Amino acid sequence: MTDETILADPSDITPISIVDEMRSSYLDYAMSVIVARALPDVRDGLKPVHRRILYAAQEGGYLANKPYRKSARLVGDVMGKYHPHGDSSIYMAMARMAQDWSMRVPLIDGQGNFGSMDPDMPAAMRYTEARLAKVAGALLDDIDKDTVDFQDNYDGSESEPTVLPARFPNLLVNGAGGIAVGMATNIPPHNLGEVIDACLAYIANGAITVEELTEIVPGPDFPTGALILGRSGCRNAYHTGRGSIIVRCRHTIEQRGERRSVVLTEIPFQQGKSALVEKIAEAAKEKRVEGIADIRDESSREGVRIVIDLKRDATPDVVLNQLWRNTPAQSSFPANMLAIRSGRPELLNLRDIIEAFVKFREEVITRRSKFELAKARDRAHILLGLVIAVSNLDEVVRIIRGSPSPVVARERLLVREWPIGDIAPYLRLVEATVSDEGATVYRLSDIQVRAILDLRLHRLTALGRDEIGDELAKLAEVIGELLEILGNRARLYEVMVEELTAVRDAYATPRRTEITAAADGIEDEDLIEREDMVVTVTMEGYIKRTPLATFRAQARGGKGRAGMATKDEDAVTNLFVTSTHTPVLFFSTHGRVYRMKVWKLPEGGPATRGRPMVNLLPLAKDETISTVLPLPEDEAEWGKLHVMFATAKGSVRRNSMDAFTNVPTAGKIAMKFEGDDADDKLIGVALLEEGDDVLLASSDGKAIRFPGEDVREFQSRASTGVRGMTLKPGDEVISLSILHRSGASAEEREEYLRFAPWKPEREGEPSLPADRMTAMAEREQFILTICANGYGKMSSAYEYRRTGRGGQGITNIDNIARNGPVVASFPATTDQQLMLVTDQAKLIRMPLSSLRVIGRGSAGVRLFNVAEGEHVVGAARIDDDEEPETPAEAIIAEELANPPAADPDKTIEVDDGTGTASDGDDA
Repeated sequence: MTDETILADPSDITPISIVDEMRSSYLDYAMSVIVARALPDVRDGLKPVHRRILYAAQEGGYLANKPYRKSARLVGDVMGKYHPHGDSSIYMAMARMAQDWSMRVPLIDGQGNFGSMDPDMPAAMRYTEARLAKVAGALLDDIDKDTVDFQDNYDGSESEPTVLPARFPNLLVNGAGGIAVGMATNIPPHNLGEVIDACLAYIANGAITVEELTEIVPGPDFPTGALILGRSGCRNAYHTGRGSIIVRCRHTIEQRGERRSVVLTEIPFQQGKSALVEKIAEAAKEKRVEGIADIRDESSREGVRIVIDLKRDATPDVVLNQLWRNTPAQSSFPANMLAIRSGRPELLNLRDIIEAFVKFREEVITRRSKFELAKARDRAHILLGLVIAVSNLDEVVRIIRGSPSPVVARERLLVREWPIGDIAPYLRLVEATVSDEGATVYRLSDIQVRAILDLRLHRLTALGRDEIGDELAKLAEVIGELLEILGNRARLYEVMVEELTAVRDAYATPRRTEITAAADGIEDEDLIEREDMVVTVTMEGYIKRTPLATFRAQARGGKGRAGMATKDEDAVTNLFVTSTHTPVLFFSTHGRVYRMKVWKLPEGGPATRGRPMVNLLPLAKDETISTVLPLPEDEAEWGKLHVMFATAKGSVRRNSMDAFTNVPTAGKIAMKFEGDDADDKLIGVALLEEGDDVLLASSDGKAIRFPGEDVREFQSRASTGVRGMTLKPGDEVISLSILHRSGASAEEREEYLRFAPWKPEREGEPSLPADRMTAMAEREQFILTICANGYGKMSSAYEYRRTGRGGQGITNIDNIARNGPVVASFPATTDQQLMLVTDQAKLIRMPLSSLRVIGRGSAGVRLFNVAEGEHVVGAARIDDDEEPETPAEAIIAEELANPPAADPDKTIEVDDGTGTASDGDDA
């Protein structure tokens, strides 16, 4: 230890926790990367490196109207003055701003080899030249008018802008991408004209919604063109800030002799062309894409051209579908609209970005107007003095000539009071501090006196005096306009609109990326017309949807029409009427559930078979669909609903609808059978609301009604449930229905049934008050029961008394020997229509208004004149409360209004009896 060694005083040492120090240092580093390197500013859409490149080019004179300069010189200016990092990172950032396949509106005008879409690297910066693009001037305009704040550079020797006074929302126009610490951004580029139109719409209506803005900006506009599939990904990005946008190559089919070729002319954004060709060739080699004979890249300066020659027996559509699925020819752009706003990283939606830009432009115009106003007033102030001088020229000359020195002359001019004269109209406009309107004299300021003393003789001529007066008049007009802008927000926004419109007119170009209909399972309901559909499922697992208007109404007892072409061993087992936009759950006999929108199902005419379910759903070998359950389109309504399950062996279970909100593509377990009983199956699933009753009907003509809350809510989807109905040997549950409670007592129900409006004969008067009878009639439901031999009936739900679950039930329909087993039993009204289907694929549609209400214990009437050996296997009720819009619906409406008389030979009426059940029918 030497004498010069200085020992630290222990009292000066402060202990620091290494954990706290690492946390603090890491956060400082993370924020530095986030704010000062990786994320763009929402105002000008630039990262610091891009901002510094543009500003350095402006300061160095590398303007659009000047000759090109070596890129190395611009890179050196940026690195030496503002960005103390490696020259390669600066040059690559600059090169990207010159690539028209990377930027929708390039900001650098480059000359030389700046790379390619393959992607090839740019040539070294000593070989290329660059200057600002014309459109970059719109980002830098007015930067010298105190429009933005400046800060010191890294060593304090220079100053640099914290943001550029951008005249268009560059963040949306050119997009951005970057990876920070713990967060990243990936904003797609957009069409400049559409984005400015959206800004103008926001200025015109500050309450405009994101949905309204998306009508103006429908989606990104990639510099490489290509196709965007559907609007759902764009809508998610614009509403939430995040969304997956599916982009597909634009292609054409060319015929070359006997062979055909698929030609890709535009590729997805940020996909390397050479890498795409390699991956297509690799997929063809691995047989993931079949039918390709050769692939080559014929791209040139005119554009992209990737030619895929097909084999003789290859189908272009099949090959294309394989390309979309197995190669980057179709890829997703994961939009993540994260940017710096008010110094903090925020996830922004479309309206947030436009709102932030408009507020920034308001600030820029305000600061520019204040700057220009100060400059104009300073000049006008000097001109006021010159006007005083030339108006009182003789006196001014006398004072100057009589003064021994310039200092004395200046002092004499300062203390002299001059008549206002010609400056009176301008005085209050120029001199912001003047308050006395009645003043008649004016005293010169030191600045004005110095200007008078510096006045050249030629300015004292008549022409010179006129020039001074004209300049003052023009400045007064400018000052008035600036004061109006600063004092009137509406006028400020007019200026903003004028500037935005000028940028749009100068630089907007047509959209390159086309937005097309969604495909390959991508949901895009905006492109799907809302229409009622009949969904049909067969025993062999075929499914289709057919427009409801295809089927004409017939009277009961008719012969029906061909409804579906099936094989001899196949038969229709299920049909359902719903809307194209309705989400539906598919419940299989194995107790699994699948989810799909109706419009995704294959569409076919009445005589077509449809497509196998195994092509749409991942069904097991012996698994079929037993129930197609429609759900409300609004998911907010799902929380109010429960799902009731019923099996053929009589088990029931109740679950919350929340258990089925997220159903994966492969499906999931919905119901487990007791003891893994192979003979049991899921026969029905229905939505249940609070206060509803459950009605189970069996094939032997029995039915049981019990409160839905008697079945406790199960949390597990894999449970077996509880006993809902006790069955005799050979019997099974065939349908599950949901009934609404009437709130009537047993005595009221019995009295109502004696005097119901649908009763053909009434004796006496009801003891119930008229208003009570009316209320019960309004709440009355009817149970429609269909048997295999074409017979059926409609009975009042008041006859189905409520019991506890687990009983054997009461009689639902009589004469099963003639009627055949019950195939369906569900609530219906006379305002609806009935559609029946047989195992021979015949359909009949009839109005239920032609079917009168009869007793629960009756045997029913003939509904469908089935042939020998033919049986009804399915039934569905159809609402008929809309105005006819198509010729088919007009025919249905006409036939409903004037139904033809039924053939007596084809209609069997059975006495409805008393309409009440005997004690022996009760469980």
